[in-house]
Amino acid sequence: MFRIRKYGMVILGAVAFVFTVAFQPQREGNEVLTKEELGEKLFFDPILSKGMAISCASCHIPAFAFADTAAFSIGDKGTVLTRNSPSLTNLSGRTGFFWDGRAQSLEEQILGPLSAHDEMDLPVEAAVERLKKNVFYSTAFQKIFKTEVNNKNVLSAIAAFERTLETTDTPYDRFLDGDEKAMTEAAIRGRILFIGKANCATCHSGEDFTADRFKSIGLFNGKEFKDPGRFKITSDSSHIGVFKIPGLRNVAVTAPYMHNAMFKTLRQVVEYYNTPDKFVTNSINRDLSLGSSLNLSDGKIDDVVAFLEALTDDRFRKK
Repeated sequence: MFRIRKYGMVILGAVAFVFTVAFQPQREGNEVLTKEELGEKLFFDPILSKGMAISCASCHIPAFAFADTAAFSIGDKGTVLTRNSPSLTNLSGRTGFFWDGRAQSLEEQILGPLSAHDEMDLPVEAAVERLKKNVFYSTAFQKIFKTEVNNKNVLSAIAAFERTLETTDTPYDRFLDGDEKAMTEAAIRGRILFIGKANCATCHSGEDFTADRFKSIGLFNGKEFKDPGRFKITSDSSHIGVFKIPGLRNVAVTAPYMHNAMFKTLRQVVEYYNTPDKFVTNSINRDLSLGSSLNLSDGKIDDVVAFLEALTDDRFRKK
């Protein structure tokens, strides 16, 4: 089901858009047999953007764990977005989607970029009408859902595909399964630091290394750092600068990092947590767990990075 695809480029005016090559199902007659396969085809098809310039995969690139390598993705009309596009892998058991947690399910999450004016700009009702007029899709939806294309089954199909993007083929998982050679010595030391002195596991816990909570790590000061995060959704002053804690599986291939893409490397991320005041002065509402320096040496920072790199699924590892 889960396959890496190649990319093409289309030029619209002065803006270049990266898009995925049209989905080519691996069976005769271009036939899809399951809801997940239908969702996969939709995910890679620019038919879901108003100008047919981008697809879901334009901002969530398969080779990079379904994240974007650009700091900020580009929408259907060439608009540069305001937050970094996170990875879509390992979301099947998650709650609270988007950096600010405004969606509570994968289906609701899909509605966001689909209808957003600066993103795909195609409300789901318009998407449904477009798909109904497409012979392939109208036939596929009828076959799979036993009904014509509608709002619910469009979202259901794409979400079903996204739920297949689970990854567990990592050096870390093999290490847990008893292969003591699966991780490097540095990564093994980094794991101990991650759980202990570096205090990472306080927020990045569980099998996907996220507690499904929201935290302020100090990237808001009302000046050069002005994205209020979850506060914009809840209007709760305690949520100023608060963002969703992302999972860390495949994090080594999803740079740049943070909602504002301010860090280009994992080492910079760990350096920030080591001494946050060196990066952001006068931060507002920063979590108390980040109140002081971790006092990690350069070597220990390298070890934590090595552990984070060991969370990369084999399909994304650079050969």
